[in-house]
Amino acid sequence: MAESKISPLAPAGFPNLLPVPGVEMGAMHAGFRKRERPDLLFAVFSEGSVAAGVFTRSKAPAAPVDWCRAALKKTGGKIRALVVNAGNANAFTGEKGMKAAIKSADVASGIVGCDPEEVLLCSTGVIGVPLNGDLFEKPLTRIHAGMSGAMWREAAGAIMTTDTYPKGCCRVATLEGRPVVISGITKGSGMIAPDMATMLGFVFTNAALTHNCLQKLLSSATDRSFNSITVDSDTSTNDTCIAVATGVGAGYEPIDDPDDPRLADFRAKFDELMIDLAQQIVKDGEGATKFVSITVEGAESNEAARTIAKSAANSPLVKTAIAGEDANWGRLVAAVGKSGEAAERDKLQIWIGGQHVAHKGAVHPRYNEEEATAHMKGQEIDIRIDVGVGSGVATVWTCDLTYDYIRINADYRS
Repeated sequence: MAESKISPLAPAGFPNLLPVPGVEMGAMHAGFRKRERPDLLFAVFSEGSVAAGVFTRSKAPAAPVDWCRAALKKTGGKIRALVVNAGNANAFTGEKGMKAAIKSADVASGIVGCDPEEVLLCSTGVIGVPLNGDLFEKPLTRIHAGMSGAMWREAAGAIMTTDTYPKGCCRVATLEGRPVVISGITKGSGMIAPDMATMLGFVFTNAALTHNCLQKLLSSATDRSFNSITVDSDTSTNDTCIAVATGVGAGYEPIDDPDDPRLADFRAKFDELMIDLAQQIVKDGEGATKFVSITVEGAESNEAARTIAKSAANSPLVKTAIAGEDANWGRLVAAVGKSGEAAERDKLQIWIGGQHVAHKGAVHPRYNEEEATAHMKGQEIDIRIDVGVGSGVATVWTCDLTYDYIRINADYRS
């Protein structure tokens, strides 16, 4: 498979991610992918750290997803290590796949000195290819020997598959009068229509939180971030987002209530970081040239609004019109109509780039096609739709659908 050119929507460079007290990591090439580039991430957390996770709702989950769900349930969220490999999804690999997962957890737990269930696992890559569990031992040992708290760029690069750039974000919140670091990385480019998670996402903080509190914060933030993006409407077998709270240097008892007023700034910064990471995935959508925001208003509920927005965001006709810089708003009408959610045809309104395009179920009398086309020629496309039946609101982020998406996926396994 040929290397993809860097997305035109990519940031100027990898952001400065601050070390998180209680977190060390490293990465290297272990042989899971054909090309000689890092494909194994190993992170270790201080004793007392807790984890939370959200996972794919796919009925064909990968072995690492099954492992993580069971491990978090058994330990009550205790975590000491995270192992992530790229190049092989370890999905639809049967008993061999789970044995390989168990082998990696056993190796990592032996290195760290913890129970295997305190090691969480993630894999990403090709589905249906057996994972070689013997590839973990020597690389994990080597990575552990050279870990640091500052290897964010290496970590983000090691989890990439068809991504064209590594993705990271950092925020500093104030909690109990002290600065608290939140640093996260993610990967994703294709097979992106997350359902309870992103392709892979990892967020670390030194806030002192209980597993219960962290889980609620993560689930809530995921709903507004990773579950509000789509590249191609395909939910992965491996979707996983894991958050870890070390509590190192906190000086206060772990907070159990996500609505605790002390968490106001932390929660805001946590949500900001998750949305930033999610939007980076869309900006690296396979073949993407445009970042698209679709906001739906006036729906029966917020969930209905999101369903309508995703109907438009996933429509090949809408996405190809955007790629062709064609302000074909009729395709937006069609997407609303097929969504299955309530909409009032004669109250339907559409805006493109702030211009009122459709009004009272017809084209707006002052609609200017040239103005709409000029907006479509930009890299950031803004669409707003009011369906006229209630007060539900939601925003979904997506990208255009170009010839390069087909080229990348037609050539994925070669």
